[in-house]
Amino acid sequence: MTVFKSNCHLYAQLIDDSKGITLASSSSVEPAIKNKKLSKKEIAELIGKEIAKKIISKGIKDIAFDRGKYKYHGLIKILAEAARSEGINF
Repeated sequence: MTVFKSNCHLYAQLIDDSKGITLASSSSVEPAIKNKKLSKKEIAELIGKEIAKKIISKGIKDIAFDRGKYKYHGLIKILAEAARSEGINF
């Protein structure tokens, strides 16, 4: 799972590196998340839970977490911990 954070939005996606395809994704631009009036921290937690549900529905529980250039704190940490709380292992 890789994460990307812009100034306004947060994205998470599960990528199969061997095939080069995206298996699941969730972001703050999705209408279900965008239309809710939430803080950035609440959005990060919601994205983590949503991506975890999508990943588990595909029968995957163990993944690698790629935080890219971002430090493991703040919104990235909240997203990761929310995904872990739903049953994803990394």
